[in-house]
Amino acid sequence: MSIANPAPWGSSFRLVAAEQWKAKSALLGSAVTEALVEFARPLSGMRVVDLASGTGEPGISLAERVGSSGSVTAVDQSSELLEIAAARAQSKKLLNFSTQQSDAHQLPFADHSFDLATCRFGVMFFSDARGALTDLRRVLKPGSRACFAAWGPIDQPYWQTTMQIVHRHAGGAILPAAGADPFRFSAADSLSKVLRDSGFHAVEESNRNLPWTWPGSAEEVFDYACAVAAPFRPMIERVPEKDWPAIRAEAVQAMERYKVADEIRFGADVIFASGKA
Repeated sequence: MSIANPAPWGSSFRLVAAEQWKAKSALLGSAVTEALVEFARPLSGMRVVDLASGTGEPGISLAERVGSSGSVTAVDQSSELLEIAAARAQSKKLLNFSTQQSDAHQLPFADHSFDLATCRFGVMFFSDARGALTDLRRVLKPGSRACFAAWGPIDQPYWQTTMQIVHRHAGGAILPAAGADPFRFSAADSLSKVLRDSGFHAVEESNRNLPWTWPGSAEEVFDYACAVAAPFRPMIERVPEKDWPAIRAEAVQAMERYKVADEIRFGADVIFASGKA
């Protein structure tokens, strides 16, 4: 993928990026998915809702855990990404996995519909996190848990060798002042506070360092990062075309320190938080 003149970010471009990188991106995030599933403690027969499910994880892994007597509903604003999720579930013959196109702020479900809720790398992008989590609490049965994974600080290897290098060349703000912020809940207790403000109790939060491994070259990592980095698009689009070869070379050199055999092994700092409805 050429990084020069990045295409405007939209649902169609997001779909192309998701299709191109879906296998390797799934492996990149697999340790976080597994950790979130374990953190959620799904049981056989549970009804689960997975918010901002995108191409299907952790919903698909949860569907395997809750079994045929349980179910998982994957929710996302993008019908195109949900089509990928549905196809992945079908390839695994999971009949207990379904999708629902919806805004997380207005969930189309009856009160007390679910036994468990999950969200991997999505809660940071809710425009009204308190409102969305309040509505999520509504659709959970009393005492049921909502479990989240969110990015820790930007100062960690994956971001330092991708978006922070681009930023040194682009100048200006790395993220728009009023735009989506992947690191919104990186400060300790910030996600917990929103959970408590939304009416959740027995709130727990921890910071974990997990494998974040790309099964391929540093060049691929950089292309992938630029292709899917929606919140950083305004910064990316400020970069003159003539500067991209130097940026790419600098990023690849920085990533080489994390190369082991045929993989780039970054590690990732991730916030895990949960609360009971």
